[in-house]
Amino acid sequence: MRSSHQFLAMIGVATFVLASACSPQDEPAIEPSEIDTSAGADPMEQFALPRSASPDGASVFFLSPADGSTVANPVSIEFGIDGMSVVRAGDDQMDSGHHHLLLDTDLPDLTLPVPADKNHIHFGDGSTSTELTLEPGEHSLRLLLGDHLHIPHDPPVYSEAIEIIVK
Repeated sequence: MRSSHQFLAMIGVATFVLASACSPQDEPAIEPSEIDTSAGADPMEQFALPRSASPDGASVFFLSPADGSTVANPVSIEFGIDGMSVVRAGDDQMDSGHHHLLLDTDLPDLTLPVPADKNHIHFGDGSTSTELTLEPGEHSLRLLLGDHLHIPHDPPVYSEAIEIIVK
């Protein structure tokens, strides 16, 4: 079963394809014969979103808190980055992106824009730190860099997950 953000991305691609096909052009955007309809083929995979390249060795990580720490609210979190620059969302610069904090969740689909919800916190303003009030207990944190369109890079740049305990 597909998630809602995958479904919305597919609808967006389908809308683009239809709009392209209906627009006056010298040549059609896509010929029906170009779509792979063989058994098991997913035609939507042929219309993948463009992904920005990341340089070799680029990384994101937590400056604080340390993995395994016990912290009090508000939790102060600082992000680090090597090999790339932090810019605001929408700023299409080579070797750059902005942070997304993944809270108590696994990595999302790395070919689609990062979801925006309570578990996927966007820092499209280019910030490299935050303070959060979290429920007492154990929490996992991970960083994922997104490009100007919130899409993870190719290859994706993300941190190891760290675990913290909030008092």
